[in-house]
Amino acid sequence: MRDEDDGALVARAVDGDRRALELLLDRHADRIHAVCRRIVAHPEDALDATQEAMIAIARGITRFDGRAAFSTWCYRIATNAAIDELRRTRRRPVPAHPVGSEPVSPVSGPAEIVAARVDVDAALQHVPEEFRVAVVLRDLCDLDYAEIAEVLDLPPGTVRSRISRGRAILVEHLGPAFSGNPMPTSERQNDDG
Repeated sequence: MRDEDDGALVARAVDGDRRALELLLDRHADRIHAVCRRIVAHPEDALDATQEAMIAIARGITRFDGRAAFSTWCYRIATNAAIDELRRTRRRPVPAHPVGSEPVSPVSGPAEIVAARVDVDAALQHVPEEFRVAVVLRDLCDLDYAEIAEVLDLPPGTVRSRISRGRAILVEHLGPAFSGNPMPTSERQNDDG
């Protein structure tokens, strides 16, 4: 069953095959958590959002209509869970993460990848939620503009604008080394795991 594509596993899960549902959740768990982690600043809150997303996927699998890819549907649920978690925790004070004044250099090795991830996570906290969500879906999840528009239920032009504004804010905090894509490709590959 591990070699089955998402479509076959979804069909089995919709028919009540619990093992197929578990395989789907396991296959997409890292990416769902990556979305939640980047949208929600606090690690424990990101785990809560991830758990809520996984529960929502399990409960809602029979409503998946196949119009979009299963992964896109998961990203929509994860995004909504993360935004809900942000709203629940909005009253709680968030500690400021100082960003160094030194410019960030492109990443090459494992230590640099970890450092870049920390820098990007800190810089993302300076990006307003509406822009941060769009940037995460584009640069972390590699969704195209149409898919992001579908996930966020926005016109594609609004998605482009939010990504542009979000990236501009990231560049302000990360420096010009990340101006092309604020989230290093090697990092995205690690999150796809």
